[in-house]
Amino acid sequence: MSGQARVVKGSDLFVAALENEGLDRIFGVPGEENLDLVESLRNSKIELILTRHEQAAAFMAATHGRLTGKPGVCLSTLGPGALNLSTGAAYAHLGAMPMIMITGQKAIMSSRQARFQIVDVVASMKPLTKLARQIVSASSIPTVVRDAFRVAMEERPGPVHLELPEDVAGEEVASVPVVPVHPIEIPVAHRAALDRAAEMILAAKRPLVMMGAATSRPRSTHGIANFVRRTQIPFFTTQMGKGTVPGGTNLYMGTAALSERDYVHEAIDAADLIIAIGHDAIEKPPFIMGPSGPKVIHVSYTPASVEQVYFPDAEVVGDVGPSLELLADRLEGRLPDAGALLPLREQILSHIADRATESRWPPTPQRIVHDIRQVMPENGIVALDNGMYKIWFARNYRTRVANTLLLDNALATMGAGLPSAMMAAMLYPERRVLAVAGDGGFMMNSQEMETAVRLKLNLVVLILQDNAYGMIRWKQAVDHFADFGLTFGNPDFVLYAKSYGAKGHRVETIDSFVPTLDTAFTEGGVHLISIPIDYSENVRVLVDELRARDKQA
Repeated sequence: MSGQARVVKGSDLFVAALENEGLDRIFGVPGEENLDLVESLRNSKIELILTRHEQAAAFMAATHGRLTGKPGVCLSTLGPGALNLSTGAAYAHLGAMPMIMITGQKAIMSSRQARFQIVDVVASMKPLTKLARQIVSASSIPTVVRDAFRVAMEERPGPVHLELPEDVAGEEVASVPVVPVHPIEIPVAHRAALDRAAEMILAAKRPLVMMGAATSRPRSTHGIANFVRRTQIPFFTTQMGKGTVPGGTNLYMGTAALSERDYVHEAIDAADLIIAIGHDAIEKPPFIMGPSGPKVIHVSYTPASVEQVYFPDAEVVGDVGPSLELLADRLEGRLPDAGALLPLREQILSHIADRATESRWPPTPQRIVHDIRQVMPENGIVALDNGMYKIWFARNYRTRVANTLLLDNALATMGAGLPSAMMAAMLYPERRVLAVAGDGGFMMNSQEMETAVRLKLNLVVLILQDNAYGMIRWKQAVDHFADFGLTFGNPDFVLYAKSYGAKGHRVETIDSFVPTLDTAFTEGGVHLISIPIDYSENVRVLVDELRARDKQA
C-alpha cells in the first residue's frame, strides 16, 4: 500500500547507521550470530576486512581511532570471539582511542540452544569501555549507534561495545531514519584558569613544557606547535607524546623513556615549572613529582587524575589547541627566561646519541634505531610492538610529524605492533610504514601476515630476534634473579614469510641492514626482515651508566 512505511531488518538499520557515520570498513571475524549483519554489509558500501583473530581486528580498529580521531569498528561473534576483543578494548580504553566493538549474541526472545557459548559479554566489557550495552529493539538501532559514536569520540576518547543479538538483527520493523551526525565541540579553558597559568609561567625562571599522550590527538597538534613557537619554551615529550611538535626543532630536549635519572631528567630536575600539556596518568610516569620538585600546570581536555606521582598546582582544562593559543596571547614576547634550560640540550641529546653508529654484530638497539631513522622519511610511520626496544625507540628515535612513532605506553600489550602497522598502511598507502616487533610479540599475531598479503598492503615488518622475552629477561637480570623461564626457539622467519606469500629477508651484516630496508620499501608489497639484536647495552646504558650519574649528583 502506498504511504506504508518500508519494512527493513534490524541489521539493515545498523549498517545504514554505520554508513551515516561515514564508516568505510569493519575489521573482524564473523560468526553464526552475525550472519544477518554480514548480509547487510554485503549490500552496503562498507568493506568487511576479515582478520585471522579478533584481537588483531580490535587493534586495527583502535589504531584507526588513534590516527584519524574517528572510531574504527570491529566485529566478532558471541562468547569466545567477543572475549578475544577484550585485550583490544583495554588497549583502546587505556590509550584513549575511539573504537566501536560489535558482538553477536544468541536470540534473546527465545532460548533454543540453552546456554551454549553464552557468557555475559556486556558485563565483561563494562570495566574496559566507556559504554557497553545490549540492543534489545531493532527500532532503537539508529539512536544507539549514533550515541555510541558520540560517546567514543568525546573526551576522553575510548571504546564502546554494542551487543547485537541475532533475533534483533533479523527482526523486521518499519524503517527508522538515521540520526544526523553533529560535530563535537569542546569549550576552551576558563579565563581565570588561563590568567592563573600565565601568572605562574611569567614568574618562572626555568620553565619547561612536557608533551603527553593527549597532544597526539589530530585536532590539537597545530595549536600546540604554535604555543611552543610563540613562547620559545623548550619541551620534552612522554613516550606517547612524541612528534606533536617537530622533533627537529631547536627547542626539543628529549623524550622521557624512563621515569627518572635519565639524561632528559637533567632538564626536568632543573626546571622550576613544568607545563604538562596533554599528560595522561595512564602512561608510565615521565617524571615523579615530589614536594621539592618543580610546580606543574596541567593543560588538557580533561581535569588531572591526581596520583601519588602527579598532583598539579594548577589546571587549564578545555580544547587544548585553542586554549594554548589564548595562553600564548598572554605570554608571547614577555618571557625573557623562556630558554633558560636550553644550554642543557646539546649535552642531553649527545649522550642519547652515544654509540649510535657502532658497527658491532649483532647490532645494538641504538644502531638499529639510527639506521631505521635514515630510511624513514619525515612522514614515514614506525609502529612498535612491546618489548625492550620500545625504550630505545622512545629515547633515540627523533620524530618530526605527529603520530609517526606509534607506541603503546598505556596497556603496553604485546601483539599490537603488526595490526597497528597494517591499519596505518591502509590509511596512508603512499607513506612508508614499518612494523617493529620482537620475536615474542610478533608471534602473538603473526597470522595477520596472511591478512596483510591478502589486502595487498605495502608494509615492511622488522623482527628483532633475541629468542627470548627480552624485557622481562632484562628485569630478571637487573633484579639479580637466575636466568630462567624466558627463552624459546623460533621458526625460520624467512621461510615463514614466504609461506604467507610475503618476501622474507635475513640481515647478516650491519652494513646490509639499511639497503635491505630500503629495497623492501622500494619494491612494495609485504616484506618481513629478521635481524638479531644485542641487548647487552641495556645494562650498560640503562642501569650502570644511570646509577653512576645518580651517585655523582
